[in-house]
Amino acid sequence: MTRLDTHLAPLVRSSPISSQPERELKLAVAPDFHLPRLPGTPLPQRQLISTYYDTAAYDLAHTRITLRHRIERGKKSWQLKIPLGDDRQEVEVTGNQADPPASLRDLLILHLGHRKLTPVGTLHVRRRGFLVHHGQVPVAEIALDTVSVDKSGGTTHHFCELEIEQRQGDEASLGSLEQQLREAGASDHDGRPKLFRALSLSAPSQPMQPEAEAPVVEHIKWALAQHLGWLLAHDPGTRLGTERESLHQLRVATRRLRAVLRTAQPILLPAWVTSLQQELKWLSELLGPARDLDVQIAYFTEESSELHARDRKLFAHFISHLRTQRAAVQQMILNELTSARYFELIRRLQQAAQNPSVVESPLTVRQLAALAFKKLRKAISRLAPSPSDTHLHKVRIKTKRARYAAELARRSIGKPAGRFIKSARAVQDLLGIHQDAFQAERHIRQFLKYSTSVRAGFLAGRMVERQRQRRQRARKDMKPLFRTLLKRGEKAWG
Repeated sequence: MTRLDTHLAPLVRSSPISSQPERELKLAVAPDFHLPRLPGTPLPQRQLISTYYDTAAYDLAHTRITLRHRIERGKKSWQLKIPLGDDRQEVEVTGNQADPPASLRDLLILHLGHRKLTPVGTLHVRRRGFLVHHGQVPVAEIALDTVSVDKSGGTTHHFCELEIEQRQGDEASLGSLEQQLREAGASDHDGRPKLFRALSLSAPSQPMQPEAEAPVVEHIKWALAQHLGWLLAHDPGTRLGTERESLHQLRVATRRLRAVLRTAQPILLPAWVTSLQQELKWLSELLGPARDLDVQIAYFTEESSELHARDRKLFAHFISHLRTQRAAVQQMILNELTSARYFELIRRLQQAAQNPSVVESPLTVRQLAALAFKKLRKAISRLAPSPSDTHLHKVRIKTKRARYAAELARRSIGKPAGRFIKSARAVQDLLGIHQDAFQAERHIRQFLKYSTSVRAGFLAGRMVERQRQRRQRARKDMKPLFRTLLKRGEKAWG
């Protein structure tokens, strides 16, 4: 994890950016590998020259980020690959810039600071491709790459690999395709991107969780480092703002960091942890409106596809209104992510992951997790037979906290903790649907304020009724999930 230089210049977007999510599977193949007979279309052979850029310490590579300058048939572009959950997002700027464009460097501000980007290796790739079809549907693109590595003016080595990139296929069709390729001779890939193989770098790996008997502070440091790493990984995508999953994952990391500090509060210096929690709360509240809008836009877009054409046109104005709000919120987020306050928070989190301010305490991670479960159990026991939306939302928050605390102690408890985590996730998901429906109704009522037609009122009424039905279904399923959660919590924590 790199240390952050907080004295940074303001961001300037100077080049147009395009981006797309990338979901691919890599397989290892021998130089004489031949593709089996598959339904589809061969693609033209391609010759790619990619020069990769990084810092002297490979700061980008160690965080699963790659930046390259690619030339293909005279066309030049800069391509940045950044984490997107468990997948990656490819960001591209076309043009003849000799140096990495400011628009891409801006996205990497936390990872680079003032460190210089330099070429670290050039790869010559001969790519033979095949587009696999199921009927008329393009399922996946297969790329068989033969790679030559140039470094320090000479070719150092060669290797081959196979990539399966998802198009419109589902998990089952991709699994079937993978099996056919393995039967033809492909085998497990070591998971490293081409650059890592070119530079003989190990794949990025997460530190192992401390042993169960390790001091509680070691567990806290490990958890903080894990979640901070996830936050940093999704900072570039959140700045870019083209994939809602990036912001979601950054917010998840923020929430988990808050949960770890809350769980560990009894063993942390009060003034130190309170101040850090307040700053994380600020970040979480900054991201919250954008996440809510992302969820609602996705939900209403799907709902509109089932409406009559006339209603769909009416609803399109509503969705457009939500998108306008989302764009305004994105600008607010970008402004804050370039602020001294945000950079200082990241610096403090990096310091906390290495050396948290602890006090002497006999508490173990198991006892800390048990305290979080007791708070959840108390909140559930206090629910009325027909609880309010507000009280259910509070239980959802406490469920998340208890789940994250259980994950911290999982190695100490074993399977009982795993079962509790599974139940907590189910409760959390159900209460999330309930909360999303509550928020959706609020947005529909806003829709009515600027659309006064009779038809719009009728449509809004139907949509409000759907949200209430969503909440009713969620409420119906809550009690058995609560019983299972409490039962498993008792077994795990006593």
